[in-house]
Amino acid sequence: MTQTALSLFLAPFAAVGRAVLTFVAELGGLFIFLLQGLWRIAVPAPSWTKIVQQVYFIGVKSIFVIVLIGLFTGMVLGLQGYYTLVKFGSEGLLGAAVALSIIRELGPVLTAIMITGRAGSSMAAELGIMRISEQIDALTTMDINPMRFLVAPRLAAALICFPLLTAIFDVVGIMGGYISGCVLLGINPGVYFDRIDATVELADITGGFTKSLVFALLVTAICCYEGYFTHTRPGGFGAKGVSLATTSAVVLSCVVILVADYILTSFLL
Repeated sequence: MTQTALSLFLAPFAAVGRAVLTFVAELGGLFIFLLQGLWRIAVPAPSWTKIVQQVYFIGVKSIFVIVLIGLFTGMVLGLQGYYTLVKFGSEGLLGAAVALSIIRELGPVLTAIMITGRAGSSMAAELGIMRISEQIDALTTMDINPMRFLVAPRLAAALICFPLLTAIFDVVGIMGGYISGCVLLGINPGVYFDRIDATVELADITGGFTKSLVFALLVTAICCYEGYFTHTRPGGFGAKGVSLATTSAVVLSCVVILVADYILTSFLL
């Protein structure tokens, strides 16, 4: 076999190897980035003003979309669940079905995805613009740690906001199921809430909040990482690099949320 033929034969394996090495390097860089951000939350003392600003941006400004999505998610679950359970004469279990579906899975997952679309994209774009306009370099020049000033407050705010917004989503979603099942379809409200009370356990609630905390770390780390290192993206520098970083942050965050949800569910069940 000639050298050229051997090179052509090995080229696909080399491409796979490069892709694997790049993935491992990016994963390691993201993990170190997350650890640095968490460390800078407490060392030195946290910047409470920045954290409060990010709580307002990530949490308060996301309430409307969370309430809206939670309401219609619960209503759809109530509608679909009713017509499924009525075939088996078990429509009285609608409350339990809606509550467990929302508290265990849909609440933390959809909340994280909605926050990714509303706040995560903004994080990536804002940090990306700061990077290409050399504002982050200016912070370093002024001896201000960019991780403490830009990333740590967002991580701390996400850890506060994700569980609270998940709780709001859960409550509103259960009320949405009540509207569909009880108000529109005639299920006894007492039966609806009694089945929720009898079925939902503390482990279900803590499991949902555990997922929301993990999603908070993953989403914020990915979105901040993509924006922070926009200048290293091979797709281009400037506006194109910011747009690519923002798109990558949102898509990757949504994929990671679903993958992490499966992994966490397998451990929590």
